[in-house]
Amino acid sequence: MVAGEGDAGPHLFAGDLLKRRGLRSTAQRRAVLTALQGHPHSTAAELETRIGGGADKAEAGGPSGQGLYNVLEDLTKAQLIRCIEPAGSPARYELRVGDNHHQLVCRRCGLIEDVDCSVGAAACLSPDEDKGFAVDEAEITWWGLCSGCQEAVARP
Repeated sequence: MVAGEGDAGPHLFAGDLLKRRGLRSTAQRRAVLTALQGHPHSTAAELETRIGGGADKAEAGGPSGQGLYNVLEDLTKAQLIRCIEPAGSPARYELRVGDNHHQLVCRRCGLIEDVDCSVGAAACLSPDEDKGFAVDEAEITWWGLCSGCQEAVARP
C-alpha cells in the first residue's frame, strides 16, 4: 500500500497524510513526501537534489543536510515512509509501507523494483523458529540483472 494512495494532487496528499498521522504539515515534510511520490527508492542525496535543486533550497521549502535526515527519520518513525538498505547501496526511501512487498535489485545499474510477495499477506514474515526474537519486519531482496542490463551485456 502506498501511503495516501488515491488522494488528489501531491501536495494535498502529503499534507493530509501528515495530519492523519498526527504530524505537523511542514514544507520540508511535504517536499519529501511529494518527491518520493514521483521517485520511489530515492537516496537522501537524490531527494536533496530533487527537492531543492541548488542554492535556493530554503526558498523551495525543502530540507537539506541534517534537516533532511531529521525529516526522513521522523517520517520513517511515523511509518509514512520505509527505509530499505540493499547491501552495498546507500539507504533508500519509499512510500510503500504496511504491506508485504519485496525488492528486485539490479547488480549492474542499481535499479530497484517492487514486487508483491508470491505467497500473499504475511506468510514469509514468520520464521519457522524465532530463537526468542519478537520479529516485527522481514525483508527479502532478489538480486540479478534488469532487462536493460541483460541487453547491454548481451551486445558485443
